[in-house]
Parts: sequence; C-alpha cells; structure tokens
Amino acid sequence: MVKLIVPEGETPTDDWTALDVVSVVAGLPAPPPGRPLIITVDGRSASGKSTLADTLSAAIPRSCVVHTDDLAWQESFFGWDHLLRDVLTPLHRGEPVVFRPPAWELHGREGAITVSDDCRVAIVEGVGASRREVADLVDHAIWVQSDFAEAERRGIARDVAHGMNGDAAASTAFWHRWMAQELTFLAEDRPWTRADLIVAGAAPIPLEKDQLAVAVGPGAYVAAKLTP
Repeated sequence: MVKLIVPEGETPTDDWTALDVVSVVAGLPAPPPGRPLIITVDGRSASGKSTLADTLSAAIPRSCVVHTDDLAWQESFFGWDHLLRDVLTPLHRGEPVVFRPPAWELHGREGAITVSDDCRVAIVEGVGASRREVADLVDHAIWVQSDFAEAERRGIARDVAHGMNGDAAASTAFWHRWMAQELTFLAEDRPWTRADLIVAGAAPIPLEKDQLAVAVGPGAYVAAKLTP
C-alpha cells in the first residue's frame, strides 16, 4: 500500500477498497422524487476531480456535470459560494438551470451554465464543490484524496501543457499563489469531514482496469449513526 501524504489537518485514509466503477455507481443514493440527485466531487487542485466526475457521468444514465471553475471565472478564488447556491437551489426544487454568472455578463463570455430538466444526477466538481455554505443542498459528497506533492507536480505539468498560466516558471508561480489561498480555505472548511465517500486520486493499492480505490467517508458514518 502507498500512503498518500496530505497537508496537516486532513487525515490520510488507510482503509482502501478496490471497486469497479459500476459498483461505486450502484452504491449511490437513488435520485429523490421530482428532482435530480446532487453529488459533489471535491478535492485539492489536480487531485483527479474532473476525471472522476467524467468517469461517473459516463457510467450514470441521464447525468450531467457542472464545473465550479465556470462559476469562479473572473471571481475571487473562493468567493463564489452564492453563485453555487444559485445553481443548486433550482436543482433542489426540480427545476432546470440556465445561469449566467455576473462576471460572464461583465466580461462578455458567451453561453450559460445549463442543467436540463432531463438530468437525473447532477455532478458538481471542483475545489469547494461541497463547501459548508451549500451542504444543505448536497445529497452525496465525494472527497478525492490526493498526495500533495504529486498533485503539485501533476497540476503544474497540466497547466504548462495547456498554456494556461504561461511557461513553466509562470505556471509554478501561479500555482503557489493559488495554493496559498486553497490551503487556507480547505483548512477552514474541511470538506473531507462531510464526505460520504473518499476516492483516491492516485492508486494507493493495486487496481485493475476500471477500478477505483475507495473508502467510506465520515459523512456516511455519521449518517448511519443517526439513522434509527
């Protein structure tokens, strides 16, 4: 077993189980009557959130993915919780979503964040997707646990490859500016304590094709304890 090294305050998971994606999907709650199931995929930058969200969506009929990066576009790094509520609140009422964040209007970005009324499972992914301010609107929270050093290596390499933040030096500098705020935000919000399921972003145990390393999260444990 490979131990994931996480920042201080986050408890590294040791009790990993290898499950195929079909089994993980089968373990999700059923959509509530009249509205989609709302799942969040949260985790540190470059932990593998987008990959997991896409993997789950491909295995779940009538699912859709919402990226918090779209909500956070041209906003402060983590000052967009009200915008996430603007998306989740109508979903919780069983209504479709067509939402243009104010910054999109201000800066002339075309399109909108949309969730059709045909969506039965809405997967919201991004750093802060399951933040405390929207916990009442989330049905099932997933935390992607990552090795901190490996996530940094992977994240900077990704940004350089995509030309997102300039060359290697500029991308490294941006990563460290971002991480200074991300570490503070996550240390205060502690979303892993509310997770129903924890998924490893890099394999800590041997895995076969289409398998994930998963563990039961403390959120599920608390829910089980409170159930008569």
